[in-house]
Amino acid sequence: MTDRNLLSGPEPDPARDAGHPDPPERVGFFTDTSVCIGCKACEVACKEWNAIPDDGMPLSGMSYDNTQGLGASTWRHVAFIEQKVPAPEGRTELSLIEGTLTAPDPPQAPGDMRWLMSSDVCKHCTHAACLDVCPTGSLFRTEFGTVVVQEDICNGCGYCVPACPYGVIEQRPHDGRAFKCTMCYDRLSVGQEPACAKACPTQSIQFGPLDELRERAALRVDQLNEQGVEGAHLYGHDPQDGVGGDGAFFLLLDKPEVYGLPPDPVVTTRDLPAMWKHAGTAALSLAGGIALAFGLAGRTKGAR
Repeated sequence: MTDRNLLSGPEPDPARDAGHPDPPERVGFFTDTSVCIGCKACEVACKEWNAIPDDGMPLSGMSYDNTQGLGASTWRHVAFIEQKVPAPEGRTELSLIEGTLTAPDPPQAPGDMRWLMSSDVCKHCTHAACLDVCPTGSLFRTEFGTVVVQEDICNGCGYCVPACPYGVIEQRPHDGRAFKCTMCYDRLSVGQEPACAKACPTQSIQFGPLDELRERAALRVDQLNEQGVEGAHLYGHDPQDGVGGDGAFFLLLDKPEVYGLPPDPVVTTRDLPAMWKHAGTAALSLAGGIALAFGLAGRTKGAR
């Protein structure tokens, strides 16, 4: 049974489609990477609240990024990207959330170095392929429109791992069960915001009703463009994209692939209905051919 509707037409209500008769307003994350300072408070808060085991703390040699990516024991990952870019000259400051804060930004010349930092997380897709392929019901859609793994029901089949177009879900070694961000479902259930958003000191991670976040994000992009910040754009906000829009979307300052994100994600189970239809047609054709062959064989034997 699929969790999704068609990828066109009006925006679906994931919680209602999942069987919640009177769900609250859908909530999500808006991550504004332009004000991320790479403090990793979100990573720490996520681990502490959800009692996630450590990652072994290996030294990756990749700048200050030792977690390297999302996984079974890393539900928030802060990427550190150092790059040389042709930057606008004469830019002296960058306004933060709603103009309430400013951060100094010295003039840059082509070839100067800059940091791109971004706190990545499960996208809580509108059309979630992980839900489509889970055979046990371990993955379920909450009344808030988020996607959660019930670890006590997971049988470790691993079908959800390749199904995720973002590579978010992972199985824990020596355990086999799949884990990922729950958007702090236990906190949402009692009216609290997720731990990562609560801990973020710059409001880079913003939590709230998804429609409000989309409006706020669009205004933020306009603000940055007016200030001469080239390349600022939203990622995962469009309900008509290949996953029906994400419950966690981002403001990026460069192409998605620079941040390790797929440029055009598509729900991996999109073609399942057509595939089952073709398989059913082929099976019926085969059965018809076998029946016809037996029928002809019977007639030939009777004629003798």
